[in-house]
Amino acid sequence: MFALPLFAAAQLDTTKVYQLGEVCYSPKRIKREIVPYQGMDSTVLANLSCQSVADAIRYFSGVQIKDYGGVGGLKTINVRNMGTNQMGVFYDGIQIGNAQNGQVDLGRFSLDNIEAIDLYNGQRCTELQSAKDYGAAGTIYLTTKKPTFNFDRNYNLDLKMKAGSFGLVNPSFTYNQKLGKSIILNVSAEYTYADGRYKFHYKKVDKTGKVLYDTVAVRENADITAVRTEAALFGDVKDGEWKVRVFNYNSYRGLPGYVVRNVYEHKQRQWDNNLFAQASYKQTYLKGKLGFQANAKYAYDYTRYLNPDLTLQYIDDSYYQHEAYVSGAVNYKIFNWWNVSVATDFQYNYLESDVRYFSYPSRCTELVAVATTFKHPNVKFQASVLGTFTQESVKRGEAGKNHNVVTPAAILSVRPWSRVPFDIRAFYKRIFRMPTFNDLYYNNIGNTKLDPEYVNQYDLGVTYQYTGAGSVFANFAVQADGYYNYVENKIVAIPAANLFRWQMKNYGKVQIYGVDVSVDLGLEWATHWTLDLRLAYSYQVAADVSYDKDSKYYGGQLPYTPWHSGSATGNLSYKGFNLNYSFIYTGERYESSANIPVNYVQPWYTHDIAFSYSHTFSRCKLKASIQVNNLLNQQYEVVKSYPMPGTNFRAILNFVL
Repeated sequence: MFALPLFAAAQLDTTKVYQLGEVCYSPKRIKREIVPYQGMDSTVLANLSCQSVADAIRYFSGVQIKDYGGVGGLKTINVRNMGTNQMGVFYDGIQIGNAQNGQVDLGRFSLDNIEAIDLYNGQRCTELQSAKDYGAAGTIYLTTKKPTFNFDRNYNLDLKMKAGSFGLVNPSFTYNQKLGKSIILNVSAEYTYADGRYKFHYKKVDKTGKVLYDTVAVRENADITAVRTEAALFGDVKDGEWKVRVFNYNSYRGLPGYVVRNVYEHKQRQWDNNLFAQASYKQTYLKGKLGFQANAKYAYDYTRYLNPDLTLQYIDDSYYQHEAYVSGAVNYKIFNWWNVSVATDFQYNYLESDVRYFSYPSRCTELVAVATTFKHPNVKFQASVLGTFTQESVKRGEAGKNHNVVTPAAILSVRPWSRVPFDIRAFYKRIFRMPTFNDLYYNNIGNTKLDPEYVNQYDLGVTYQYTGAGSVFANFAVQADGYYNYVENKIVAIPAANLFRWQMKNYGKVQIYGVDVSVDLGLEWATHWTLDLRLAYSYQVAADVSYDKDSKYYGGQLPYTPWHSGSATGNLSYKGFNLNYSFIYTGERYESSANIPVNYVQPWYTHDIAFSYSHTFSRCKLKASIQVNNLLNQQYEVVKSYPMPGTNFRAILNFVL
């Protein structure tokens, strides 16, 4: 240390000014959370063989993805079997909504611009968050990348080209530019095309085991053409920050449909145009004691569905959704260990259509959340109350019910030994979800008398996290949670006067209990070698108790809910070389709550492998990757009669300037 200044003085001319180049350091994200939390950062996401956000989320424990096959197939998430509509999806801290059917297609979000994906059961427990953060049974947070700059540059450019099986062509670019000292511009765009034609094996066996037919066919009408464009501004102010983002996703795709009774081709088509503009502002005052956050958003969603098949029913319907949203939140630290926060949101939704006799529904929703948090080195506790107030109106017909509902939540985390990174946590939360516009107003199916769907959540879990600086075992983390959820007034579609006309009713009651376990291990040795391993396992019983207790269907496992599921990933790196392996397993299931042989769905598993090499030269970085998915050509179905692709390939070339 004494010799260092003498050495520096001997080598440098002290009469001149030297500017050091910027160095960016990205440590592994290890967060101590009160509620069950799983996350992946951009480094992990870049190594996985994934095309979209939906593909990456499959590796979390307790998650079921509904996937109807192909690059452009609809992909929705269900966590701990509380239903897709009970999940909140947040993009840069602001929720993505769909008042029409309550489902968010995660397949439209690319991983190219994502910094992190975080999954929470219950709710996130940050000190400053919107009222909507308290309003879902589970939440997914998609955080986009905030640009960083190396080599004293004020810009950078990221070009990427993907090509692969089923006619996939997928170029994209991201451009970042400094606009002064405190403002950064981010622009990105992506084009996706795939013909979606892949072979699958289809076999039909009767009750005696006799093979009725056994054939190989080609998946038809699974093509997609899509364009995603985004532009964002990031800004810093004293003790705060702001960001503005505009997102657009425009797609034209075929809906491949089910394969049954030798019907292999369908002609249904769908057009989507999803646009939103959002802004957020966050700042602290009084030396950090007072925090303020404001969010605003406008979203427009267009969907056109075409069924030209006259043997069924000709349909050509278009829907137009409008959403306006504003939110404000304040947090005050009474003491360093105690703070209180208040958040209030307002949201307006309106749906119009060219369907004859359409209701043209609109909904105003006000949310008010009050929370208090106590933090001690060994104890963390948060209690919150959420009030939700809705008003329905229609231009034609009868409007649904207005609702005023208050729901509580309580979350506790205890560290028994100060020097041991071992935590015990528990939470209780009651939440509800409003019926969607389709549930209430869809022609000949909707039911304006529907009540909200309620969920009571209970969770008890443990977490252990270890970070070993300078040792072979760089990090180790394990978490295990046991949970029980009870769903009341579950909204389901049941046959009405005939099998071709269904109606929405508050019919279902579901009891869900299970265990989620995940293990992460990181090893580092011989300077440049690293190995990251991740294991996830879920056991789940989701019993449909809607029937009478003497019914043979009482207590049947919910449709497409496996008792056992899990995943494993391993990533080996040496200098610029990277090898990644991933495995997903989904156990046996049934396609109906009637758990009888005719409804049985076989278990499935897939192996994926990816290899990449990156090299930096002249302030540029070049990375080449090859991915092989479903390595063993497993013939499987996530949803019965919707065959998934067999072995497929993807090559990626990435140039960063």
